[in-house]
Formats: sequence, structure tokens, C-alpha cells
Amino acid sequence: MAACALRRGLLSTVSKYNKKHAHRILSVVDSNCVFEVNRLPLQCRACGLAGGVQTRRFMSSRNRPEGKILETVGVFEAVKQHGKYETGQLFLHSVFGYRGIVLFPWHARLYDRDITPPISDSKREPPGAHGSKEVKGKTHTYYQVLIDTRDCPHISQRSQTEAVTFLANHDDSRALYAIPGLDYVSHEDILPYNSTEQAPIQHELFERFLMYNPAKTPPFIARDTLKAWQEKNHPWLELSDVHRETTENIRVTVIPFYMGMREAQNSHVYWWRYCIRLENMGNEVVQLRERHWRIFSLSGTLETVRGRGVVGREPVLSKEQPAFQYSSHVSLQAPSGHMWGTFRIERTDGSHFDVRIPPFSLESNKDDKAPPAGYTF
Repeated sequence: MAACALRRGLLSTVSKYNKKHAHRILSVVDSNCVFEVNRLPLQCRACGLAGGVQTRRFMSSRNRPEGKILETVGVFEAVKQHGKYETGQLFLHSVFGYRGIVLFPWHARLYDRDITPPISDSKREPPGAHGSKEVKGKTHTYYQVLIDTRDCPHISQRSQTEAVTFLANHDDSRALYAIPGLDYVSHEDILPYNSTEQAPIQHELFERFLMYNPAKTPPFIARDTLKAWQEKNHPWLELSDVHRETTENIRVTVIPFYMGMREAQNSHVYWWRYCIRLENMGNEVVQLRERHWRIFSLSGTLETVRGRGVVGREPVLSKEQPAFQYSSHVSLQAPSGHMWGTFRIERTDGSHFDVRIPPFSLESNKDDKAPPAGYTF
């Protein structure tokens, strides 16, 4: 798996879980090292594409396993501590290990419950949600990116690589479609690199969205089709609020997205998708066992949802694989609402504890634009 191999080879000291070593390791990599991929004849069940990669860092040819062909794919660059990455920036994901390329940035408001805010510039939470604590929001940069389809088979710590879903434009109000390999990545998850290849990322949208220009840095610039697609789909792609909270070294991050409204049985149904990441910030191995949701609608209803695991899985969070990410959907018969809840986590000794899911708002867009009927160019 790309995430595992990358973390063993490099991110054991470079990743955000050990930031104090990052500058030293990256400076060595910048001047002397390249990262290489081991191509394997695998097929992605999710996206049906042949091929795959297992990412490693090799200091010399003596480390190459016999019978495997290694290919240099690029050279690491220094991580940006200030400013943002530009369209066309190649990167490795520091948590999930896949290769990707930046399409454009989003500026979100991060509401971190782990930080005690002043009274001003805070966001009040719904009644009954973990004590109705007010949380200060700060601006944080995320990126819309394309995932290299060759890495899809190896992203095991995610329920899917389709982070963006849309409502289908026909009579079935519950029908959804996804754009494979389109993701949202936080600034601190970017490990930038450069490559001499003119098409270093394999994705069906790569050549439609980006153009090679060796005179630019990075050498990939946005085509008009990317700019038009971003403008057309802005209401359904935009990332505005991010919510984060840590309980006993388990950090939960939630990003909600409004998807649009559909009419069903003479009523309006409003849809949202939400992306959740769980991260084990400690050394103890734990496993997610249950979920407990509370969903409040502006219409006055309060729904409780309990169940085993999430999206059919009960992920283990360890030091080697500290994160798990998934996306799901919720619909309300009202234009707004709130969600909050807990995850039941089990330790290796059989004991349990509850991890809080930070409360987040479900808000519909103020405009009356219809959700897109598909992605066209």
C-alpha cells in the first residue's frame, strides 16, 4: 500500500506527526535523493483501472528488491510554511501516500474545538451539542486535486477515492454520481515534488484541465476548461467550513458540503455530503466499533442514528496507519440543520471510550441555481 510504504520509508520522520524533523529530512531529500515507485500489475476494484504503485524512498540501487523495476518519478521540494501552492503543483499526500496535482485552492474557516477562543469571532453551536461551546474560526487553505489513478488500489485507509459526489439530474431524488479521483487536501498534507515528465499524473481529466508549459513553475497551467468547470460548479464544490475536535488522542475532522435540493412527493429534499477523517495522534492501537449520530432539522425533527462501524468498516488506527477517511450523505426536508455525535472506540485490552464528533451546520446555498447535470467541457 502506498501510504504504508511511504510512511515506512520516509514519513516515519517527515510526516506531520513528527514535524520537528521535517525540515532536516526534506533538506537532505532536496539535495541528494529521489523517490521512486515499484509498479505492480494490480487492478483497482473501485475505479476499474489497471496498474498500481507502491511508493518507497531508496537511497541507492542496493536497496532495490530483486525482480522489481524501479522508476524515478520526481524530486521532493521544500514544504511551504507560508503562502499557498499554485495550480499544477505535484505532490505526495502525507497521510494516504498517493500522487496528485493541485487544481486550485479553497479558503475555508477551520473551527478547532481543541483551541480555546476569545469571546469574539466565535461560532455558537446547536443546543445540546457538547455543552454549546463557542468556537473561533480561522482561515485555512485546502486544495482541489486530482489523484493519480495508478495509486487507487493502495489507498486502503479510505472508504473511497471519490471525495466529490453530485446529485443526478433526473426524477430519482436519491441518485448520486461521483467524479473518481477528485479530492480535497489540506495544506499541511501536501509534500511537494517536481518531475521532468510532461504527463506525470494519470487521470482522465489531467489533459483536459492542465497544459504543460516548461517556462512556468510549476510547469503545468490551467486550461480554459478548468477555469470554466470551476466557475460553473463552484456552488457544489466550494469548501467553506471545517470542524475539528480531539478526544483522548483521536482527532475527528468533518467537512460538510451542500449538494442541492430535489423535489420528492410534493416536498423539497435538501442534500449534503460530509467527509470525515479520524486520526490517531497517540501510540495506542485502537479500533472504531460504533457510531452514534444526532441529526437536527430546522423543521423541528431530531433523529438518532446508531450502528456498527462506518460505511461497512471498523477501521483500526495504529502508529503505522493512523488515519481513516470516508464520505457519506444526509438529506433533510428543511434548508438547514445540524449534526453531531460520537464514535465508540475500542482499545486492545477490550475497554471502550467515546470520541466526540464536532457539531457542524448543514446550510443550503442562498442562490437558486440547480445542481449540475454532469461534468461537461
